[in-house]
Amino acid sequence: MSTIALPPGYESKVTAAHVHDLAGRWNLTINTEEQEASYLLLLQSADAVFRDFESADDYIHPRLQPVATKEAREFWKPTEAQNPNNAWSHRCSLKAASPESCILQGRKVAIKDNICVGGLPTTLGTFAHMVSDNGQYPVSLIDATVVRRVLEAGGIIAGTATCENYSAAPISCTAATGAVHNAWARGFTCGGSSSGCGCLLGMNAVDPGQTLSSFGDRTDMTIGGDQGGSVRIPASYNGVYGLKPTYGLIPYTGAITLTPMVDHLGPMANNLRDMALLLEALAGYDGLDTRMGPESPLRGNVPSYSSILDSAEVEVRSPTAGAKPLRVGVLKEGFEILGLSDDVKESVLAAKEAFIAAGAQVIDVSVPMHHQGPALWTVSTRAQMKDWACAGQMTGSLSFNASHFQLRFPPDQTMYDLLSATNPSIMNLMFSSEYLKEAFGPELAAKAHRKIFELREAYDAALQQVDVLIMPTTPTVAMPHPTLEDMMAKVKVAIGIVSNTCGFNVTGHPAMSVPCGFSRVVSGGSEKKLPVGMQIVASRFDEAAILKAAAAFEYGRKQADAVAPRL
Repeated sequence: MSTIALPPGYESKVTAAHVHDLAGRWNLTINTEEQEASYLLLLQSADAVFRDFESADDYIHPRLQPVATKEAREFWKPTEAQNPNNAWSHRCSLKAASPESCILQGRKVAIKDNICVGGLPTTLGTFAHMVSDNGQYPVSLIDATVVRRVLEAGGIIAGTATCENYSAAPISCTAATGAVHNAWARGFTCGGSSSGCGCLLGMNAVDPGQTLSSFGDRTDMTIGGDQGGSVRIPASYNGVYGLKPTYGLIPYTGAITLTPMVDHLGPMANNLRDMALLLEALAGYDGLDTRMGPESPLRGNVPSYSSILDSAEVEVRSPTAGAKPLRVGVLKEGFEILGLSDDVKESVLAAKEAFIAAGAQVIDVSVPMHHQGPALWTVSTRAQMKDWACAGQMTGSLSFNASHFQLRFPPDQTMYDLLSATNPSIMNLMFSSEYLKEAFGPELAAKAHRKIFELREAYDAALQQVDVLIMPTTPTVAMPHPTLEDMMAKVKVAIGIVSNTCGFNVTGHPAMSVPCGFSRVVSGGSEKKLPVGMQIVASRFDEAAILKAAAAFEYGRKQADAVAPRL
């Protein structure tokens, strides 16, 4: 480690008292005047460099410069009539002046509000003074890589979608702007943290003809974020498709991190065709995101997922002679999670008949380590998550974070009171992070990282026997929002939701929630029809297998329905 000399005549504010204070924090004693003078000089040198660098010009990478648009970048807050379910955060209508392709031509895309859209505020679902010094939501100076790619593909950025407070809740009642309501049943959760994304697509699922004006404005596709299930859970609860891609397939550049090891951005849509198109537009190395590695495809090597889907749909209707049948593994442990409802279990198990009707082989598979997924996800990330999500710590690798976004830290009483009232998970994150670091140090996190490789290998071994694994996405269908004033209710309702999803965030396997049925629940004296999601998992970087399996399931379900229509 080199040291920079102090400029001649430089008067530092750092004194020997600072050195003794720092040593005292670890109960150390500075033994000699020489030691004091040496450490003082080193500390003053570092302080001088930092203070000088504070005034240096910042830099926006050319790949993150906002894309030139046909019209000026303007945004507006939708009215209550335009946004009755609180799914939109801010609205806009951005079209590239010179798109590079037409893969998303004319399609409206909403972006989760932890992803930077140039010229629009970034809220992270929280209060303005949690993310800026002036009490105003900071306006982004960059387009996240996925935003650029949507515009370059001819898509329209229609606005940002509400996300949960700090993008950290599997339910949809924690955002600073209030609860996001499920389109299938007002007053019920949309799931989180990509709650607005799920709701905007859920409106289309409930009302494909867009005849219900009470839903307000909608969108065609959305891009969510997923650290433990935050794309797949809203997809499941809203009856839509949501993919957590392989770790490193879609760049996270320009999105606010929760923890780099589990950060994913993923497409959400109402049908497989849109899923394939949006995935194709978003995937591929961007040269900026250190989450991407040697296995990440260059842009020119991204598979044509839409063509793969076309071929899969043809093959399932007219199988090629001698072709190997799709092998579907029913993951035993995925049906043993705590709190799994009978309706969800039966709906996902019924999918076996659809796969069989499509000519697939259905095989029971066991991965006993699957039960350890939630614990490994927790131990490997929890003690450090506060540093990234709350304190804005940079990674140890070269990375590009959003310069307009300044997280407020450490917490004060006002922050504590607001978060305890809206999303107690964030204060719990701060408390537990400090406690776990002091109680256990880094050793258990390191052990969890090693065990994650074991879990990854266990899934990989199972996926040598089959092409995909299936299981429920969530233990239950959507539930009513907890009472907003009841902190304990918010904590309890979130327990167990990520049991089948979070493990794949740490192993990196792609996983998609596919609508597979409905459950009927009675609430407030009336019956509600609520969607059930089936999770399909494949080998890393084999999203093609997931699309093929989903296409087979859809075809098989239509065949089965023709014989015995579903109620």
